[in-house]
Amino acid sequence: MATRYWIISLPVQSPGATASSLWSRLQDSISRHSFDTPLYRFNVPDLRVGTLDSLLALSDDLVKSNVFVEGVSHKIRRQIEDLERAGGVESGALTVDGVPVDTYLTRFVWDEGKYPTMSPLKEIVGSIQTQVAKIEDDMKVRAAEYNNVRSQLSAINRKQSGSLAVRDLSNLVKPEDMVTSEHLVTLLAIVPKYSQKDWLASYESLDTFVVPRSSKKLYEDNEYALYTVTLFAKVVDNFKVRAREKGFQVRDFEYSPEAQESWKQEMEKLLQDQEAMRTSLLQWCYASYSEVFSSWMHFCAVCVFVESILRYGLPPSFLSEKKVRSIVEELCGNVHSIYWKSEDDVSVAGLGGESEVHPYVSFTINFV
Repeated sequence: MATRYWIISLPVQSPGATASSLWSRLQDSISRHSFDTPLYRFNVPDLRVGTLDSLLALSDDLVKSNVFVEGVSHKIRRQIEDLERAGGVESGALTVDGVPVDTYLTRFVWDEGKYPTMSPLKEIVGSIQTQVAKIEDDMKVRAAEYNNVRSQLSAINRKQSGSLAVRDLSNLVKPEDMVTSEHLVTLLAIVPKYSQKDWLASYESLDTFVVPRSSKKLYEDNEYALYTVTLFAKVVDNFKVRAREKGFQVRDFEYSPEAQESWKQEMEKLLQDQEAMRTSLLQWCYASYSEVFSSWMHFCAVCVFVESILRYGLPPSFLSEKKVRSIVEELCGNVHSIYWKSEDDVSVAGLGGESEVHPYVSFTINFV
């Protein structure tokens, strides 16, 4: 089931009001209206504001950058689901920094060691973009290597499971099915299922030097049956021509125990390689998802900070919340709020798929 969170920033606008008092008012309002949706404080640190021009320039890139970071997060999550399904593993709850995703999100704390708050906002955003882009590139390489092994196995399986007219016959033939001597040879004939009676009645007469009652059915699929026939080596070419005229296909085949063993070893190695690479890629994805999701939440904090400054002005005085929509307009002055924005205003409203206009900063986080 998809999970949705709203990140909302409200201005601390009343004289003498504080973030704590506004938080209390919001909780009281939600409680009075019988909302059972929990609220969480999304703690945005006091970041380095810089100039208004720098904020305006940065806001132009934030929407596209947020889509990129969020997209990588979802790609890794889908890759995890595919790998778990391929391994027959029951999907488990993903974690970020060792805790469930929901817990990390609702108890978010800015990582000062990784992203110093005194660094320019452009530098923080650039650092997040670079880190996430590198993870995405690594995932492409690792996934390509894993998919290459899967493709090799699929190609071999197609050869082993296709129509008898085209598939590899090695695993259908046993040593005792083949007769090879100085003068005799065993051929493999592909006979349409509806022509089996015709084959059994006529194969001995296709050439004078066919061994009587030498034909034996080895395998049958939805379209064809596989038969052996033993004859003198000197009439093989003539027999093939006569068989083709009657609608029977003689497949070129040379039984080789060495080839059989080599094929088995190749399959075993590919299966082992596939499982080892699946396990390795899955562990890497678990760790990388944690890293990317954490980076995404830090990016969201930057977005909230930038948009709040552009919307509410300086000095920074706003409250960030999660999972609330109704009621909050009342805390911004409702429809007469000075914070309503026109279509021409520059902002990052719309991050996370938000398309409606509100008198407060808001965007949506979706993860499944």
